[in-house]
Amino acid sequence: MAEEGPVREPARRPGGRTARVRRRVLEAAAELIARDGIGGLRYDQVAELAEVNKTSVYRNWPDRTRLVADALATFGADAAPLHDTGDIDADLVDYLEALAAATASARGRAMLAAVTSAREDPELRAVVDEVYDRRLATLRERLRTAVERGELPATDHSFLGELLTGPVQLFVSRGSRPFTRADAHQVSAIVLAGVRATAVKHL
Repeated sequence: MAEEGPVREPARRPGGRTARVRRRVLEAAAELIARDGIGGLRYDQVAELAEVNKTSVYRNWPDRTRLVADALATFGADAAPLHDTGDIDADLVDYLEALAAATASARGRAMLAAVTSAREDPELRAVVDEVYDRRLATLRERLRTAVERGELPATDHSFLGELLTGPVQLFVSRGSRPFTRADAHQVSAIVLAGVRATAVKHL
C-alpha cells in the first residue's frame, strides 16, 4: 500500500480576511473623516491607517462618496443600545449616556462632520438620514412601548426622540466638556417632566 501524503489543511475562506480588511478600512475612513472632514479624506492615508495596500481601497471603493457612505452606514442603532427594563426613565438615562459615548467616538464625530457636508451631496444625505433613522427607530419603539404600558402619556414618538437626543449632539459637537451620566439624568428628567406636565394640562 502506498504511503499517504501529508494531510493538507482545508483552504481558508477568503471571506474572513476580506471582512477584516473591510472593517479596518471603514474604521480608518471614519477616523480620518472625524479628524479632517470629508473633504480631506485621502485614499493613501486610509490605506496607511488601515495597514492595507492602497489598491485594496481603490478596488473595493472606486467611488469616494461610496467609501464615505459605507463608513458612516456602519454606525447605526447598535452604536447605542436601548434596553427595556420596564423603567423608561432609567432606560433613557442609560441610552443617552451610551449615545454620548458613541457620538464622541471616531465614527460618531464623522457622522457630525457628514451632516454639514451632506447638504450638498444627495447620496450622502440619504446615508446620513438612514443612519439617524435607524438609531431613532429603536428609541421610537421603546417610547411607544412606554406609552402602551402607561409609563408615558400619549405623545409624538419622533418628536420626543429628537428632544432627547438633540442635547447629546450639541454637547459632543461643542466639545467644551464631556456629556456625563448626570447630564443624561437631567436631560431625561426635564424632557419627560415636560411631556407629563403637558399631558396633565390637556386633560
